Amino acid sequence: MELSRKQLREQAISRFKYIKTCVLARELCLLVRTNRVAFSLKDAHECCNYISQLCKEAGCTEQSDLCGKAAEAVLTSEEKYLDLCQQSCMKCGEERRPAQVQKKPTNYVA
Repeated sequence: MELSRKQLREQAISRFKYIKTCVLARELCLLVRTNRVAFSLKDAHECCNYISQLCKEAGCTEQSDLCGKAAEAVLTSEEKYLDLCQQSCMKCGEERRPAQVQKKPTNYVA
């Protein structure tokens, strides 16, 4: 009984960390990209820096570096910004996915 509670806890914590970093970063990135026209360069710069920090917290260093570079590039070159942003988005999710919950009857844990 204690083993299943421990496994359930580990899965829940892993899922929580994934949502608070990776899922949030992807949603914010989508928001920035779809509203690019409405954002000022400073807005995009600040948002991309924040997203970069979320990626870094999740342990996705390559994606974090690309977002950080995109944040700097947005101030000087839209073409370079879009290229770096695209590269980061393509890398996102390649390395890190939470363990999928097995499709078996769940144990009751009180």
